[in-house]
Formats: sequence, structure tokens, C-alpha cells
Amino acid sequence: MTTSSRPDRTEPPTGIDAVFAARAPERRGPSAVWATFDRSGVTHDGSYGQVAPGTAPGVDTAYRIASCTKSFTATALLAQRDAGLVSLDAPITDFVPAFADVALPTADSPVPTLRMLLTMSAGFPTDDPWGDRQESLTDDGLDALLRAGLSFDSVPGTTFAYSNLGFALVGRAIADVAGKPYREVVESTILEPLGLTATGFEATVRATGGVAIGHRRTSDGGDPLPFSGPGAFSPIGGLFSTVTDLARWARWLGSAFDPEGRGDLDGILSRASRREMQQVQRFVPARVGHPGGYGFGLFVEHYPDHGPVVSHSGGYPGFSAHMRWQTATGLGAIGFENATYSKVSEPIGLALDGLMAERPDARVVVRPWPETSAAREAVEAVVLGGAVPDGLFSENVEADLPLDRRRASWAAAVESVGGWDDDGEASPPDESSAPSHLVWRRRGARGVVRFEIRLTPERPPRVQTVLVSAESAR
Repeated sequence: MTTSSRPDRTEPPTGIDAVFAARAPERRGPSAVWATFDRSGVTHDGSYGQVAPGTAPGVDTAYRIASCTKSFTATALLAQRDAGLVSLDAPITDFVPAFADVALPTADSPVPTLRMLLTMSAGFPTDDPWGDRQESLTDDGLDALLRAGLSFDSVPGTTFAYSNLGFALVGRAIADVAGKPYREVVESTILEPLGLTATGFEATVRATGGVAIGHRRTSDGGDPLPFSGPGAFSPIGGLFSTVTDLARWARWLGSAFDPEGRGDLDGILSRASRREMQQVQRFVPARVGHPGGYGFGLFVEHYPDHGPVVSHSGGYPGFSAHMRWQTATGLGAIGFENATYSKVSEPIGLALDGLMAERPDARVVVRPWPETSAAREAVEAVVLGGAVPDGLFSENVEADLPLDRRRASWAAAVESVGGWDDDGEASPPDESSAPSHLVWRRRGARGVVRFEIRLTPERPPRVQTVLVSAESAR
């Protein structure tokens, strides 16, 4: 195993290196390469094995990134949308006339739109093993496939199902709108402006660390596999890339959430559209791990303590890839292995989880508005019998429950815990689900008083919800 950023280390590996060291005896593939990154760049990298006889992998070795390509495809289409060239709600028949021959599953089914295709909700069955072998299909071959008819798992626009066919159709739409091949659109509008010089659709990609040979996993190490050539299904997973390039790509996508705007490049895709890509557009039921869904070419999971984590895996004959980052901080990890479906997503997910757990700044803390904090003190004074300051409560507070009845309930709650003691044991920490929301507690002799407020969307905001109750001591 080789690593960088700790050149003189002799202690046992930690972090992402330890995760891959534990994985090495499983012989998932002939080689692996990985890296962690933040908004400033790659922070650590490592590798083991061989990508070809006598050749070790590194951050500048190209692997097939498979379905991580879908984020490039989505970006290309959104750039066309932002330029006013296409609507995401246009039916695919506007761009691929052969789809008009497809019999839809019900009489009232809509023709799948670009938005449905981007969000894996066009109704097609999940098709990974089949789709991964279709890359070299020609446009004429794809047209023939459509005219022969398609099978549907669901009515278009109703259900998520991971579909490579859907992204192949998105690629055809991109080419039709641009008037040139899909691959040329990606190269000229994404790869060149971002300086991703070691990323491309051919095995001849200019990667200074060479190109990894893919393998089929076997008990004795694996059989080398030939590369498929680019074709109509290249939009689903045709790119080769390096850890260096893919980290730059992930950092650029994630920079849309950087309040300082680092990593922006005008003319490719706006920050707003990149954030749109990284929002749940279609819920994914029964997803392993944290709740979430699919955005545009990217998965989004919501961690209770760390907020959204964006990712995509890539599985292709001979290769496995995964990229993953936290939107709040830009912390991320990437990994490649040159073996079919070796699930490199597993160690990368563990590594990023560990990295976020170690970094205090990775914990997402909702900070109340100054007005919310100020309302806290005013509400406490009112609960203790003080006058209601002008503008504290919105009109619904009195309409929902008259103030005299509220005061009686509040007094009973305070009395039941023996009042609260400012000089006693510290109260539990505050909680906020949004800047306009606050829950806090004041400890008394026999329990705690729980307060909860929500403010209105007005300017200045007023308190629209005020709840006061007694709880047992924590």
C-alpha cells in the first residue's frame, strides 16, 4: 500500500487508509486508488495493487468511472436548459422521434419527459447488467430498440427505478439540441473549461499514470476484460477519469454550497443549477443507509447530524467507482477499483463517515435568527406574568387560544416543576430545526419547563407558535 500526505509514517494506517487496508485481504480487485478532499483540494491519497503487470496505480491513473458519468450528462443538459435551448418538461419524442413508436403502459400514460429521465422516473425497469453492456450501440441501434417496443415497470412520472436506458435517451436529447454528438458537447462545455485533461470517453485518454485494465472477479484474482467503445449508451457511464480529475469535478459541484463561492467558473453551470442537481428530485424508497433520493445525476442522502451527503457510484464490466461529499463543508472521498461490481462505495462511505465524525465543523448546527433569540427572552418574561411587548405575537396567537387561558396553562406548568432556578444545574441544550424555530428548557426543582417558538415569514418576524409545558427532569 502506498499513501501520500504522511510520507514518514511508521504507525498503523488510520482513516481511509485503514479502511482499505482492512479490505485488501478480500481481494476485491487487482488494484485500488483513493483520496479524500475538501474545498481546497485533495488532502490525502493512497493505493495498492497493480493496474497492469508491473504498474502501480496512483491519483493520475485513469479508471472507468462508469455511472459517475451521469453527473456530467445531467450537467450538460442543465446547461442547455439554462441557455434557454430546452425545457426539462419536454417529451423525449421531441428529440428522439423513434420513441413515438413505443407503446406506453396505460392509455393515460404521459410520454416520458427529460425531467422524468433525469430523475429515473420514466417507468423503465432497473437495467444495470443489461445497460452496462450496451455502450457501443449505435444511434440507429437505439432507434431500432425503441421501435421494437419497451417494457415498463410503472406509469411514467410515478416511481423511481434506476435506468441506464433513460440516461442514454438524455444523451440523445443533448446531441439533438446541440446539433453535434453528445461526447463533443461534454468535452467542449465541461471537460475543457474545467481543465479535466485526463478525463474522456476513450481508453487513449491522456492520463499520466496510465489506464487501468478492468477485470472480472475470479477466485484466482480476475480475468482482464476488453474496453467497450463509445456509442449511444456512453451518457450512462462511458467516461474514464483519474482521482485527481474526479476530485476536481466533485469539488466544483460541491462549491455551489460554499458561502465564499470558491471553485466557481462562469459559463458552465450556475451555482443555483448545481444546487438543484444536489437536491432530492425523486424520493428513493427503501434506500440502504440514510433517507434521501435522486437529484439530477446524483444521489442525495440526509444525515441527522451532518446534513446532505451527495454521491454516485459507478459499476461497469471491469470497474467500480464512487464519489461522495458533504455539502455543508465540502469534505469528500473518492475511490476506484478495477474489478466488476466490487462495491468500492462501501469503503468510501465508511471513510467519509469517519472523516465527518472526526471533524467538529462537519456537524451541521442550525443557528437561530437574532430575532428568534431575542423572542426567547421576551417569551420567558411573558410566561412569568409580564406584559406582552408590542409586535411580539402574531394575530393568530390570541385567535388560536386566548392569552388568559395560555397564561393559566403556563403558570401551572411553571408551578408543577417548582419554578426554574437560574443558579441551579444547567438546562439541556437548545434545539433548532430552522433559523425561525427554537426549543429550549429551563430546569426547576421537580423537572423542566419546555419552551418552543416559531416565527412568521414577515419582516420583522413575529412569534406565531408558543408552546410551554412541563417535563420530567432529564
